[in-house]
Amino acid sequence: MQQYQLSIIQENFPFEIYTLPDYIEQRGEDIRVSHTQNFYQIIWFKSGMGLYTVDFNEYKVFENALFFIAKNQVHSFKSLNKCDGIVINFEESFLVQKDNDVDFFLKCNLFNNPYQTPSCCIGSGWEYKLDEYISQMRLELAEKKSYGREELLRLYLKAFLIQVQRRKHQLEKLDSGRNPFPDNEKRNLLIKFINAVEDNFNKNLTVSQYSALLNVSTRTLSNLTLQLLQKRPKQILQERKILESKRLLIHSDISVKEIAYRIGFKDPAYFFRYFKKHAEISPINFRKSIR
Repeated sequence: MQQYQLSIIQENFPFEIYTLPDYIEQRGEDIRVSHTQNFYQIIWFKSGMGLYTVDFNEYKVFENALFFIAKNQVHSFKSLNKCDGIVINFEESFLVQKDNDVDFFLKCNLFNNPYQTPSCCIGSGWEYKLDEYISQMRLELAEKKSYGREELLRLYLKAFLIQVQRRKHQLEKLDSGRNPFPDNEKRNLLIKFINAVEDNFNKNLTVSQYSALLNVSTRTLSNLTLQLLQKRPKQILQERKILESKRLLIHSDISVKEIAYRIGFKDPAYFFRYFKKHAEISPINFRKSIR
């Protein structure tokens, strides 16, 4: 099976923006087949309907839906009907500068957060705010030799994402009647844990070792994930291993044995049993079912 991984290639610049029809036309059939990419992506469906698949789950496309795709996530355009909108692509280093807390939060909360859907709806009557930043980004991209071009684009992108986060927060609060965010200390600790799992899931660290990395007790970490995600830390580690296993089974031709080693299993037979227990299907049959 051929593996598709898309890259940013125009003018060797870490940021680009397209209309959705232009992006679909340029990328062709590659984006209609499950693929990964080495950059981050925002897809704003301004109009139209259809289905979009992210990490083996299907999501409905609807008016003013925004999808946030991190690098290496498996995704594809499935059925799309008269869709119009905007696509923004950027490399991770373009958004995250040093140890800025806002950058870190936007990256980890909106992109590749396995505990919320990869999309949100901004609703109607509010999209003009985002259009203002889109217009500024397009103008700045046209000024290829202007002083501070990359820095201004980075600021506009952050402003765009912050506005989305504010709107998301506002709508969730209206829908539930309560603040959907935990307090800053708990929120930041959870994000740090999820990010630590992303960096270390194939190293077989125990929950107590993750607790030590975060300078909290195992009990504190367990209480946090139970309160905010209704899951124990061990379950989160298991789910991340299974997700990566599925990605490798579909988007590589390496053997199940080699996948086991990459995920951190020393015994391929144990990996086989582990995958079947948590995915309710064997690795081989999962690969066959998708292909």
